[in-house]
Amino acid sequence: MERTGKRVLVAMSGGVDSSVAAWLLKEQGYECIGVTMKLFGSDAVGLDKGHPCCTLDDVEDAREVARRMGIPHYVFNFSDDFEEKVIRRFIDAYERGETPNPCIDCNRFLKFDRLHRRALELKCDYIATGHYAQIVDCGTGNLRMKKAADLSRDQSYVLYPIPRAQLARTLFPLGGLSKAQVREIAEEQGFVNARKHDSQDICFVPDGDYLSFMERHTGKTYPAGDIIDQTGKVVGRHRGAAGLTIGQRRGVGVSSSGRIYVCAKCMADNTVTVGPEEALYSTECMAADWNWLMEPPAGPFPALVKTRYRQMEQPVTVIPKGDQVRLAFDEPQRAVTPGQAAVAYTRDGAVLGGGTIIGVIKE
Repeated sequence: MERTGKRVLVAMSGGVDSSVAAWLLKEQGYECIGVTMKLFGSDAVGLDKGHPCCTLDDVEDAREVARRMGIPHYVFNFSDDFEEKVIRRFIDAYERGETPNPCIDCNRFLKFDRLHRRALELKCDYIATGHYAQIVDCGTGNLRMKKAADLSRDQSYVLYPIPRAQLARTLFPLGGLSKAQVREIAEEQGFVNARKHDSQDICFVPDGDYLSFMERHTGKTYPAGDIIDQTGKVVGRHRGAAGLTIGQRRGVGVSSSGRIYVCAKCMADNTVTVGPEEALYSTECMAADWNWLMEPPAGPFPALVKTRYRQMEQPVTVIPKGDQVRLAFDEPQRAVTPGQAAVAYTRDGAVLGGGTIIGVIKE
C-alpha cells in the first residue's frame, strides 16, 4: 500500500506511547497531524493524586513533541462530550449497581466516533492512536483486530467497540513493539516524555475513590446501608453500595474469620450481599450492545472470552441472540460483573466482538 502523502490524524495524549506512534508514522511517510483532546479540567475532578492523563501538562508535552517532529498540533475541546458520554455514563452505571469501564466508552464515543468525524472534516485518510493492538489483513481486504505482540501491554479488550468498517481507517503503530522499545525510541528522539509515568486507574478518578468522586461531581450523598450474608442476616454496614463492586474483598467493612467478598448488590433496598469465594462463580452471562468485528455468525460457536481486562481468556460457547450474546462458559467463571465488557477472541488472538455484561447465571 502506498503510504507517502497519506494523511493521518494522530491522537496525542502527551504520553510516550502516542508520541512514538506519531514518530513512527512520520518515518513511514505519512503526513501526520497531532491532536490532543481536552476532556475535562483539573478543577472539575481534582487531579492532584496519581498519574492522570489529559492535564494541561499533557497538552504541553504533546505540543512539544509535535514541534520537535515538525508536525502541526491542535487541541480539540471535547469536554462536553466526555461529560455526557463517559463521566455521566460512569456515574449512572454505578448508581444502577454495575461496574463500568469508562476507558471503553472513551474509545467508543470519543476516539472512534467524535475524533473519526473530525478526521473526515480534515480530509485525513486515517486515525492513529498509541494503543497496543494490531490490525491485520487476512486476505481479500478482510481486516481483523488482533492482540498486540507484547501480550503484557495488549489493549484489544478496550478497543472492541471500534466499528468494523473503521478498521480500514485506523492505525495502531505500536502493535508490534514492547513498551521498552517504545521508550527507547522516545529517548533516542529526545522526547520530553520518554520516561513519563503511564496514566493509572481511571483518568478522572486518579485516587481510585469512585464514591467520593461521584458525590463531588453530582452533589449527592450516597446513603449507608446494610451488608447482609447469603441468608439475609445483617452482618455490617456499607457507606454507599454504589462504591462497591462484585468480587471486592478489601474495604467492604465486615469482620470475618474467613475471606468474604461482595457477591451481589440490590440498589432498590440499598443492600450489599457478601459471601465466600465460591459464591462468586457464574456458568453463563448475557452481554448487550454487541459489536461484531467479524461477519456475524448464524449460530453458536466456540471461542475464548475475557470478562475483565486483566483476565486470561477462557473457553466459551458464544450464542448470538439479536444485538445481544449469551456466553456459556466451559468452566464457571469468577466475579463476572454487570457493567464490565465481555470480549470474544479466536485462539490466535483475533477479536471477534464484544459487549457489555448485563446479567449472570450462577447455575
